Amino acid sequence: MKPVESADTSPIEATGILTQFGTNVIHKDLDFAITRGEIAGLVGGSGSGKSVLMNTLLGLKVPEAGEIRYFGKRRSDLDPVEEMRLKNEMGVLFQGGALFSSLTVRQNIMVPMIEHLDMSKALMCELADMKIHMVGLPPESAVLYPSDLSGGMKKRAGLARSLALDPQILFLDEPTAGLDPIGAHAFDTLILSLRDALDLTVLMVTHDLDSLYAICDRVAVLVDKRIAVYDRLDVVEQYDHAWVKEYFGGPRSRAALSTPGQKVATKQKGATPRGATAGH
Repeated sequence: MKPVESADTSPIEATGILTQFGTNVIHKDLDFAITRGEIAGLVGGSGSGKSVLMNTLLGLKVPEAGEIRYFGKRRSDLDPVEEMRLKNEMGVLFQGGALFSSLTVRQNIMVPMIEHLDMSKALMCELADMKIHMVGLPPESAVLYPSDLSGGMKKRAGLARSLALDPQILFLDEPTAGLDPIGAHAFDTLILSLRDALDLTVLMVTHDLDSLYAICDRVAVLVDKRIAVYDRLDVVEQYDHAWVKEYFGGPRSRAALSTPGQKVATKQKGATPRGATAGH
């Protein structure tokens, strides 16, 4: 799918979204738009529907109402060829990596290539090894199986697979969950460097307050079935809602704020994402 060449065109824009399972309404009148080139965080309480929203934006769940546009074009208007191209523009790192246990790291990365690309196996192997290098894994990890990897290495292998088709949009589901502080710091740094090097737009579902403060340009808060606020953290923290106040005003948040910039020094505190305006 060829994106609309405009700095004002959002890679993903959802309007009036209604999602439900039976009579259980998950989202209602939900609006959300990501600015190109930003790292957006998505937070919300347990059961608020963060994963459902991510799956809806990915096209894995069709909303009961509302519409989603990709690069300015409604998903419902895409023909089968455009639909396939759109899928190739989106990479996903699921929580835990979601690697195939019977395949090596290289083979895992090659899975989407085999499905979507028409090229020789030798060239796919070279590309897979390039992705392995890109995410900071040692070359010898290419022939290892997921059971041979540490938790941090599994995350990086999953990230390499999500980048296999050179997507423009990257979805991250709890990317630092289960990592120690050093590993989480290294992963945050990696996401920042990849965003800048590959001009990625990133949506990150996370509970990691350190990651929010370290690398997110803006943060969306999902409460009461909708995105209540989506802005820079200094604005989000002041939003008048009980859950927001408890989440961002609790002891863990204060600990994260006490050492701003120490986790990922390359993130400018309070920076506005490229092409975005505060309060969008």
